[in-house]
Amino acid sequence: MKSIFRKKTRTQSEVREDIQRGDVSVGNVSNTFGIDLGTYNIKLYSSSSDKISVQKNMVAIADRKRMIAYGNEAYEMFEKAPANIRVSGPINNGVIADINNMELMIRSLIRDEQGGIRPGDYYIAIPTDVTEVERRAFYDLIKDAGVKARRIMGVEKAIADGLGMGIDVKNSQGVLVVDVGYDTTEISVLSLGGIVLSRMIKVGGRVFDTSIVNGVRREFNLVIGMKTAEAVRLSIGDLNENGGRVVVFGRDIVTGLPMERTLTSEFVEATLEENFHTIVDSVRVILERTPPELSADIYRHGLFMTGGASQQKGLAQDISNDIRLNVNLADYPVNSCALGLAQVIKRGNYRSLAYTIEGLNA
Repeated sequence: MKSIFRKKTRTQSEVREDIQRGDVSVGNVSNTFGIDLGTYNIKLYSSSSDKISVQKNMVAIADRKRMIAYGNEAYEMFEKAPANIRVSGPINNGVIADINNMELMIRSLIRDEQGGIRPGDYYIAIPTDVTEVERRAFYDLIKDAGVKARRIMGVEKAIADGLGMGIDVKNSQGVLVVDVGYDTTEISVLSLGGIVLSRMIKVGGRVFDTSIVNGVRREFNLVIGMKTAEAVRLSIGDLNENGGRVVVFGRDIVTGLPMERTLTSEFVEATLEENFHTIVDSVRVILERTPPELSADIYRHGLFMTGGASQQKGLAQDISNDIRLNVNLADYPVNSCALGLAQVIKRGNYRSLAYTIEGLNA
């Protein structure tokens, strides 16, 4: 990257060191939390421990009324539970779909994090491209979750992503951030602490997995589960070390019996190609609408990509080849938003990036 850009950015290792030291902290942050409600993972930053905990965003409800597990423990039950146990994710497409179960999970997560419920402040990452009602739901979630919230603040998710990747988002340089999550991809242009342009599309890790499931069914007459498809997708980078092949198990459509099939890396990559093109086309749309001065900044610096599904092999290369920009991958793609929330909590000069959402009309 150009030296002019390096002077105004810090590495993510420096970001983590700042969080640990509490540099430029203001006010009482002894019991403050930053929450990134992802569709697949929920990330919780606690100022008391200066740590980020990551759990699968899933709950297991028995007999429609009793939560028996949440997080990673509930995920282990996914696609394996009996009829009286429902395992589901409370977040869909970046917004809260099941607020009651989400409240249960937040309360349990906070309680287990600090050994009980004590009054605290909450900073929550909110996608930009959502309605005012959906935005208000994030406030209602924390307010009604029974976690004794003193203050509830919102931070634009793209802004938190930028901070978590070591970018000083308050300067006048244009920054393009592409957050590829499990359900959605959010593409944003940042400048002067705000969002100039933003676009959210319903393409992410879940769509990648669905494409693999459909491809295997079409090509091999084999039905596999979403967890199997995810394991295949995440193993693409290691397939070359294993002869470019992976064995999957499922149910044969014709016989109805358990069966195994061998997939090649070329087959898996081909099933994902169309999804990659959808993301590339959306990035191109944002770039076509970007003001020219900001476009010049983006050309010099490249785009910044984060989110759990951004690690998918071949995606960054496809974007770079098609739009002819350097792609800067986040060092901690799953946690970058939570790292950014920690920056807002700990550093006084970033506090203005948070806003109150209590007064929004529902």
